[in-house]
Amino acid sequence: MSKSKPLSKPLSQNRLWIFISVLLAIILVIYVILYPPGRKSGSDTTTLASVNGISISKGNLYDALLATGGQQTMATLINNELIRQAAEKQGVVITDADVEKEMESVRQNFGTDEEFQQALTMYGMSLDSLKKEMATQAQLRKLLMPQVKITDADIKKYYDDNLETLKTPEKVKASHIAVATKAEAETILTELKNGADFAAKAKEKSTDTATKDKGGELEPFAKADKEEAISNAVFALKNGELSGVVEAKDGFHIYKLTERHAAITPTLDEKKDEIREKLTTEQIATLSKTWMEQQKSSAKIVNSLTPVS
Repeated sequence: MSKSKPLSKPLSQNRLWIFISVLLAIILVIYVILYPPGRKSGSDTTTLASVNGISISKGNLYDALLATGGQQTMATLINNELIRQAAEKQGVVITDADVEKEMESVRQNFGTDEEFQQALTMYGMSLDSLKKEMATQAQLRKLLMPQVKITDADIKKYYDDNLETLKTPEKVKASHIAVATKAEAETILTELKNGADFAAKAKEKSTDTATKDKGGELEPFAKADKEEAISNAVFALKNGELSGVVEAKDGFHIYKLTERHAAITPTLDEKKDEIREKLTTEQIATLSKTWMEQQKSSAKIVNSLTPVS
């Protein structure tokens, strides 16, 4: 049986903030070391750069970094330290498997591993820096797990309420040749109908650099994944059939259908573990707000990071 799709992830924007907060934390730690908290805004006049003779100083750089997230990032660092101390006090042990589980929850918010790596690169992060943040997330999960209560009735309700989103729609697998003009597409289509090899033509003529070297082969897609003109044309085909010339936003295409995958409606048993994990994560997110406030109220916290005026 084909596997049904993973649960949807409404917390993806929160996960994306992890990338931003980790990057800001790294930047802030570096500059707090270089410029101790309590300094006056813009007080370090050491020149780092200049534009047409106008100096940009270390103080200017520090103030800019602080203004673009310094206060929020310091709050994140304080929260992380509270979590670390609580985990140490309660003897919470984090394994590599715990961290990898949290890492996987981030990866799943990206379509491919390549997109995940691009996000890391975009924010100037490494896997190691993300793993450090995920270790904190794993600590928090273990600290709060004893308070989590998920019943079979909760799981059944979620399944019933969200069945449509849990289904995997019908998907097709196809190859395509993309060109810039209708005339060229019609010429290629004629050659294909006269026996030309589709993969060879894709490698020779297609302007889609991501697929041409694979003979135009695309990843399986659902009807909603493509623009209407493409979906209507491809989903009307039988296996092995060629489409006509399809005009799309990015040019003209010819498609060949190679596989069709029927829609899947998963059973409750098939989704039970995933639903339990999702509901657990949601409860932990809710519990963490109260827990963190309790930790702050009982801790002695000194934050002398000077806001930018």
